Amino acid sequence: MDFNSSETLLEHPAEGPRAEDELPQTAAAAVKVVIVGGFGVGKTTLVGSVSEIRPLTTEETMTQAGVGVDDTVGVERKTSTTVAMDFGRISLNDELVLYLFGTPGQQRFWFLWNGLFDGALGAVVLIDTRRLEVSFDVIGRLEERGVPFVVAVNTFPDAPVHALEELRTALDLPAEVPIIDCDARLRTSSRDVLMALMRYLHSLAAA
Repeated sequence: MDFNSSETLLEHPAEGPRAEDELPQTAAAAVKVVIVGGFGVGKTTLVGSVSEIRPLTTEETMTQAGVGVDDTVGVERKTSTTVAMDFGRISLNDELVLYLFGTPGQQRFWFLWNGLFDGALGAVVLIDTRRLEVSFDVIGRLEERGVPFVVAVNTFPDAPVHALEELRTALDLPAEVPIIDCDARLRTSSRDVLMALMRYLHSLAAA
């Protein structure tokens, strides 16, 4: 069996992290945030659009194994799915950094939530108004865990538009939980959602 010699390894040293992936030296605080939602609501898109580093994704091609198990009604054109998590990072200012963890949407992967939520300060619930029912269990699990969250209504071209208070009633949300419109494809819109979560968490801490 052939092995690379030490000289060969020295000729091709590990490159290490890219400059744009390095944590800013001014960073003083880091917060873990989890992005949750039903299957196909845009969690991977949101993490990818707002992350300042190259996001880590665990997208896999959907196969026959999910037929009859995953609810694909309304997202029939979806061909890939997150099977573990998405990961990204964004600096809200020179000192505060958010680490973003996107969860799988299918219930058969929800056992991964136990690890992903360890140390999380709050969550964003991404919803699709075409399929509000896929959000009920997600919100229920957050409430059971006592995790503070905001709700972000992702914009889809053919999605029905409802008044925010109508959505609040349909989702049975307390009056203090923020609901924000967003387009997960746009960095500025996704960043606004995260800022809304930070403001909400600050208000809870102040109270």
